[in-house]
Amino acid sequence: MFDFDNFREIWSTMKKNKLRTFLTGFSVAWGIFMLIVLLGAGNGMRNGIVYNFDNFSTNMLNLWPRRTSMPYKGMQNNRRIEFTNKDYETLEKLNPEIELKSGIVYHSDTLSYGEEYNTYQLRGVHPDMAQINKIKMPVGSGRFINDIDIRENRKVIVISPRMKTVLFRSEEALGKYIKAGQMAYQVIGIYEAEDNNNDAPAYIPFSTAQTLYKKGYGMDEIYLTVNGIQTQAENDAFEQKLREQFARRHLFDPADTRALGIWNMIEDFMMLNGMLNGITLFIWIIGIGTLTAGVVGVSNIMLITVRERTKEFGIRKALGATPLSILKLVIVESVLITAVFGYIGMVLGIGVTEIINMITEAMQAGQTVSRDDMTIFRNPTVNMSIALLSTVLLMVAGVLAGYFPARKAVKITAIEAMRHE
Repeated sequence: MFDFDNFREIWSTMKKNKLRTFLTGFSVAWGIFMLIVLLGAGNGMRNGIVYNFDNFSTNMLNLWPRRTSMPYKGMQNNRRIEFTNKDYETLEKLNPEIELKSGIVYHSDTLSYGEEYNTYQLRGVHPDMAQINKIKMPVGSGRFINDIDIRENRKVIVISPRMKTVLFRSEEALGKYIKAGQMAYQVIGIYEAEDNNNDAPAYIPFSTAQTLYKKGYGMDEIYLTVNGIQTQAENDAFEQKLREQFARRHLFDPADTRALGIWNMIEDFMMLNGMLNGITLFIWIIGIGTLTAGVVGVSNIMLITVRERTKEFGIRKALGATPLSILKLVIVESVLITAVFGYIGMVLGIGVTEIINMITEAMQAGQTVSRDDMTIFRNPTVNMSIALLSTVLLMVAGVLAGYFPARKAVKITAIEAMRHE
């Protein structure tokens, strides 16, 4: 049975070597402190970069027509490619990986209501664009474009908060009509936007925009999302398949990468995710290395302690002490050092990450941040389960650090131990 006298004896031993105990404990505390702070920094970087992608689907591709740069089947280069409705309609038939899609028609015009007016961009889109670009419609702020609007060529519009402020001021906007040039559109929704500036567009049904601004033909861009792509090879194969499909319909060389513009968010996100995983692995290696150095320090101190107390252990054995009781003394001393200082390091590490998180949140709340502004650091905190698991593993390492030196000592006979100098 391990009673209070044993703890008092261990405490007495530790007090005799205050500096050694403190330096050993400090190395343990510093190891777990650095592990938590480094993991917090890595999480902050990951969260910041992922936040920059929050306004788009990470499995999105954007396609737009360009000019050919290579002659093909007797046709000259520098031909302009134009998207057709067939390009849009056949995408899902030829590519079952596609989940969402939307054509886009761009048009800039003067929007006016009463005496108020300003120039804004209109985007003719399909309903899927709300999910592709993660457009949020707050409760009580109307709705986005739907399939009925597309089928019936409705003249409806979803405006930004900035448009509502400029054109309607304090007046209610939903249900009212605004003019885009000479065309009247009914406001059916006001979407949520963090950046309250004039660059935020208004959305109208794709069919309406195509009829009014593209003479009923074609589109400027196509947005789509793709499921099932996990590797760079799969991504490259899908992108090449798209180029070949458009090349057959528009008669250009599939190797002509300038004829079809592709912005591949999947590729960008996989590259960044791989980079972040590498940084996280590097942080774990450094943190565990620092933590291991602390455990090695504990092990070395316990070796010295056991060596200094070998004669004492011999006397204990001569008086009838069992090897198990001697093992307990050494192991508990090792566990106390690693547990107490490890806990201190954990609390300090979590405290530092929480303080940094509070400071960054206060800075972000105190300034207007546009969604176009890049954020590289956000919420640098560590999951509590990881911090606790690290501390528990440290305690286990403390047990092992004390066990092996103590086991060696208790194997010595009482007479040999008492002769030890």
